[in-house]
Amino acid sequence: MNDKQDSRWGILFCPKKGFHRKRRHWERLQHELDQHGICYDMVQSESTESVERLVTMLIRNGYKTIVIVGGDSALNDAVNCLMREEKQVRDEVALGVIPNGVMNDFARFWGFSEDDDAKTISWLASHRVRKIDLGCLNYVDKQGAAASRYFLNCVNIGLTADIMNLRRQARHLLGSRHLAFLSSLVLMVFRRHDYKMRLQLNYETVERRVMTVCIGNARGYGQTPSAVPYSGLLDVSVVYNPKVKQLVEGLWLLVTGRFLNHRSVHPYRIREMKCESAKALVGIDGRLIDHPVGEYHIKIEPEVVNFLIPD
Repeated sequence: MNDKQDSRWGILFCPKKGFHRKRRHWERLQHELDQHGICYDMVQSESTESVERLVTMLIRNGYKTIVIVGGDSALNDAVNCLMREEKQVRDEVALGVIPNGVMNDFARFWGFSEDDDAKTISWLASHRVRKIDLGCLNYVDKQGAAASRYFLNCVNIGLTADIMNLRRQARHLLGSRHLAFLSSLVLMVFRRHDYKMRLQLNYETVERRVMTVCIGNARGYGQTPSAVPYSGLLDVSVVYNPKVKQLVEGLWLLVTGRFLNHRSVHPYRIREMKCESAKALVGIDGRLIDHPVGEYHIKIEPEVVNFLIPD
């Protein structure tokens, strides 16, 4: 590509349900892009499965700026596509986001709002790039094959992975992020469980029944509120099984951003860890993965992706 083509954005539009809603949203985005004089080509995903294929197509066609109009899961697919490329290719690509998903936690960490596309596009147009960290989960799947998955926001193990999946389903049914969140919190009370886990965290081994674990490269849906994706470290919150009164208190602290103050929450800061739990669900950036078999490893990969951040 020549210099003019290098500045052309590749935009992947991951629409929400509803033809009229997605058409109106794209028309608003198109107006803002044209207002800023941005040259772009847009492709639209037909399904979750098509996101990785389309991101790979944009990378292979030489786009240096790739913007995902979507949520945490679509961003997750995008970074995993990037990490399959050679370092030389990755270093030439800058990834951006316009939040438009069921969960937009990573976008909100930077201050991008799903209610203000004009400000988001203005920030992206300034093309301020920062190298950010990724977390990486290495595991063996049910077929016995070695697998790995990178994450921007967090890995959840146990009850919260189940709740994140319920929240996603509720958002599709209810159409409201706030209603989905509240319904998930209610379900969390009635679905309270614990799981036998063995965790190796730094030089400490935790072997006991645990309700949920969050390994955050960023805020982790409020469970790792001090994590930042440029520290070279992962934050870990291990939650032991609280009593009902403590659980309600914990939910309130989660909503108010003081989750780490709860007596059942045990925080760590690590570069890598090992985990083994036979029954606990595992979610990466809000999406469940197949049950890992046996022990799995989680580590940090410092400064591996170029990300477009606000002014």
